[in-house]
Amino acid sequence: MKYLLGFFCLVCAIATAFDVSEDSNDDIQITCEEHSVHVKWKVDKTMTGNPTRLFLGSCFPSQFSNASNGAEADFYYPLSACDFRRMATWKYLVYENKLTYRPLPKPSPPSFSYPVRCVYDRPKGWTPTFQSSSTGVIQGHGELAFHMAILNYDFSGPAESNVFPMGSFVPIWAGVNQQAHQPLLLLLEECVASTTLEMYPDTLTYPLITNKGCLVDGKKSFSKFLPRYHSSSILLHLQAFRFAVGQEVYIHCKLIAWDPDLLNEEKKACNYNKATGEWELLDDPFQSSLCQCCESTCQGRGKRDTDSAPQGLVLKSVLGPLTFTEDSL
Repeated sequence: MKYLLGFFCLVCAIATAFDVSEDSNDDIQITCEEHSVHVKWKVDKTMTGNPTRLFLGSCFPSQFSNASNGAEADFYYPLSACDFRRMATWKYLVYENKLTYRPLPKPSPPSFSYPVRCVYDRPKGWTPTFQSSSTGVIQGHGELAFHMAILNYDFSGPAESNVFPMGSFVPIWAGVNQQAHQPLLLLLEECVASTTLEMYPDTLTYPLITNKGCLVDGKKSFSKFLPRYHSSSILLHLQAFRFAVGQEVYIHCKLIAWDPDLLNEEKKACNYNKATGEWELLDDPFQSSLCQCCESTCQGRGKRDTDSAPQGLVLKSVLGPLTFTEDSL
């Protein structure tokens, strides 16, 4: 099988665009062009006192006029600007944003909000690009390159969509490039979902893998680690979950490359078997006792430090953005 890593090229093609709005507003005209959008907004007189409080996403008006016949704000911007959110479905590329009037700075909510949406026919051969890549060095053992990717349903190539309806599966692949290194076992020690690319102390998260390799999401879904084809990679079938539905979601993971002969309670990959109500070790079901701690706290018996020992390297990676929806577009 071929596992295509993150350098997926955007295939540019001329597409027919049309705007879609949930609500109709005669004062707002949206024109979706090939790579940009033009929004013409006839602004209510109550909003004209300070034009810098008018926004398209994060962008100010490109032009503002306040004549005797009324005020008008024009926004001319590429779809790559203003924090437009891009979603890819099997048929379409969808760009979404909002027009807002904010009389007070954030975090105060806007007093006016209106959706801006451009939908394009999806270019043939186009695949979404997901953020993910990290490298690190083990002293005396050279450089290791870690990768994560979202693949298509049979793990044979890159994902063709970053939109996943509820109940569908997100095929996630992670691997470490060993080169001339000793054989390594790749583990996902921890994974959480969030709506932000960066993690902060107050970031809202959804736990997926916790407790040193326990796939806790599998207790309430059908998520599971799949059998390995090589020790240096791991496959995860993650079922779309009800967290931040309709928003951009990022998967934050801690990856570890480890000696395959030194599995323990802190270095493992565990699936939950709903049929038996037991935890099972992915790499050796006969050692599933290592997963019993998934219901409590997993702690190793020794003092071996992953970050300083030559047989392990831990790196953090972010995968996304994804969007989970109630229905497909």
